[in-house]
Amino acid sequence: MRERVDVRSTSEFFVWRRRATRRARARSQTMNIAYISALSALGGSLIGGLVTGVTAWMSQRAQTRVAQQAHELSRREGLFADFIVAASKVYGEAVRSSEPQVEELIALYAMIRRMRMRCSPRTVACAEQVAERTIGAYFEPNKTTAEIYELIKSRKWLDPLEEFGEAAREELEGLSSVLLADGRSGVRQS
Repeated sequence: MRERVDVRSTSEFFVWRRRATRRARARSQTMNIAYISALSALGGSLIGGLVTGVTAWMSQRAQTRVAQQAHELSRREGLFADFIVAASKVYGEAVRSSEPQVEELIALYAMIRRMRMRCSPRTVACAEQVAERTIGAYFEPNKTTAEIYELIKSRKWLDPLEEFGEAAREELEGLSSVLLADGRSGVRQS
């Protein structure tokens, strides 16, 4: 024998079940909205932090590059200044004496070697020409101070450092223009 199911109790059960299902859906939608809101906040914070970190890294990188280029510019300026002073001194002695100062010539060539590592080929070639003219001056007749004065006054004196000075100036101007361009782009990036 089959049991008879009460229709009223069955219909009430289905009504209750429909209502419970609707309440569950409403709760799950509310929970989904809460989850979405929380996840959106976390995602926004994560993206904001990531963008800030990347921007700081790029800015620091640009500043470091500009600082390295400024340091290199300063090093080359110092090297060129030292070379000009040393070459002038050795050349002055070569014009007035026929005995070379070996230590000073070696120091001059050491500076040229340092230039080979850092400077343009044109600047190095001009520095080598200065050294060759200086050594050549030891083999020319010695000049008195009065003769040197007359050569300078009549503009027949050839400045052995003139071409080197121009090459060095062009190289430093090229480096400083790159430095200025990088400095401006570094400011734009930050």
